[in-house]
Amino acid sequence: MAPSSGIAPAQRVSRDLIRWLAFTLSVCVTVGLFLIPAFIIRPFRFQSPRGLVLAMAVRQVAPFWSLVSFAASLLLLVLLWRRTSPWKRSALLAAACLACAAAVMSRIDYFEWIFHPVPSLGFEAIDKSKLGASEMVMAVRFAADARAYPIRAMAYHHVVNDVVAGVPIAVTY
Repeated sequence: MAPSSGIAPAQRVSRDLIRWLAFTLSVCVTVGLFLIPAFIIRPFRFQSPRGLVLAMAVRQVAPFWSLVSFAASLLLLVLLWRRTSPWKRSALLAAACLACAAAVMSRIDYFEWIFHPVPSLGFEAIDKSKLGASEMVMAVRFAADARAYPIRAMAYHHVVNDVVAGVPIAVTY
């Protein structure tokens, strides 16, 4: 005898399986929209031109599509909630929280966290410098005053405000 809802148990299991698969897919899409650019665009790692094109394309569409896929995740969570055991509910909530975090992060310029300003400049005499012989620097000289900024430090900060021979300058990389 069929249940009062008019749906056979096999159909209900099949529908729930499709909902679980759709929920998993929507969470993976939401997380992927955040992680693909975050993984490809990293300082001091090789970044192929094709990889950067992919990362920037995903980064451009991620705010909208992560919101859509997160909304789909929430809808599917609601549809799955009633017929789910408590431990599966906690898995649903954990996945939904992960998708929510990814959707939020896809809207934030988290690259600004990587490249933070130099709190205070510290200079050493050439003979006390700990730079390797092959290490590259950017050099500035005005009159008798000179400065050298290591490329490895500039790659993280990108801009340094300094005063050389009384002249305020902005060094960029």
